[in-house]
Amino acid sequence: MSDEEKVRKGLVGVIADESRVSSVMQASNTLTYRGYSVGDLCDNTSFEEVAYLLLHGELPTRLELEKFSSAERENRNIDPGLWKAMQSFPMDSHPMDALRSFISLYAMYDTDAHLSQLDKASYIKKTIKLLATVPMFIAWDRRRRVGLPFVQPKQSFGISENFYNMCFAEVPKQETMKAFDVSLILYAEHSFNASTFTARVVTSTLSDYYSAITAAVGALKGPLHGGANEAVMQMFDEIGSPEKSEAWTMDALLQKKKIMGFGHRVYKNGDSRVATMQKYFFKLAELKGDTRYRSFYENVAKVMLREKNIHPNLDYPSAPVYRLIGFETFFFTPIFVMSRIAGWSAHILEQAEDNRLIRPICKYSGAKERSVPRMDAR
Repeated sequence: MSDEEKVRKGLVGVIADESRVSSVMQASNTLTYRGYSVGDLCDNTSFEEVAYLLLHGELPTRLELEKFSSAERENRNIDPGLWKAMQSFPMDSHPMDALRSFISLYAMYDTDAHLSQLDKASYIKKTIKLLATVPMFIAWDRRRRVGLPFVQPKQSFGISENFYNMCFAEVPKQETMKAFDVSLILYAEHSFNASTFTARVVTSTLSDYYSAITAAVGALKGPLHGGANEAVMQMFDEIGSPEKSEAWTMDALLQKKKIMGFGHRVYKNGDSRVATMQKYFFKLAELKGDTRYRSFYENVAKVMLREKNIHPNLDYPSAPVYRLIGFETFFFTPIFVMSRIAGWSAHILEQAEDNRLIRPICKYSGAKERSVPRMDAR
């Protein structure tokens, strides 16, 4: 069988296109956004700066950041008709289903939803609207599920601070906020992952921006993609106590269970984002005076490295960070969406600027061509 005829399940190793947004470099085990190391970005910038970088290609000047942040804050509002529709969302619906539906409904209330697909300013305007309203929806949805009233957004807060305040009705300590902001930066973009590729496929049909984002949310919901961080925390809860971690992990490996938060389709020697997230996780655990999740984290990772030589991915340290901050497990993936909107949007824009319909072919493996038999012969 020639290389051209070879079926690559999951498109493994297939180069579908080129991109200027980010680079995952396996040889050096590094990840860059527009050429900047993500670790460097985490230590020296905010999520807003990174969102601007992904969309515009360069880090903002002070004036550019002020204008970008001001535009986001001015869009922290939801149409009364949409608010009314949100009230009918079932309380027991999956948070990702609710979020996906919110974005789809939001499109119907955006008068610019179907402007020219090649208008960069229009794309960025839509992105800013979602960067403003998606955190509002997630915070509202979280509070209603735990029986708490809606907290109004504060124009004086950045994206991370505003979201935290809307979730918990308090301003966090600086160290807590930094750990959360770092998680948003690390989750913002990651090349042609499943949800990003989904967004580009939808964009390639000349469908609208919101359709591409809604489709990406659906892809991210899967436990092999965005839902993995929820699965990590569910695993820690199932283990019960750090002392049981090694025995539980050995038994799970014996039963050939998938240990969530480990391994990666692209990284073979460890996810480059883990070291940065781990640094802020350990700082947060010390700040909170809670080393329980650090013990879970280190014990399971030790067994996986020893027995399987498999390293953690970003979901592994981000899950305990979100738990320490106070988020319920079922909201880990919606928070991922809140961040990844920046990366998806950058790719949607890039796809639209040099578009070609994404339409791969498949190798047929069904029955050979045959004639339809008469009814009495079937």
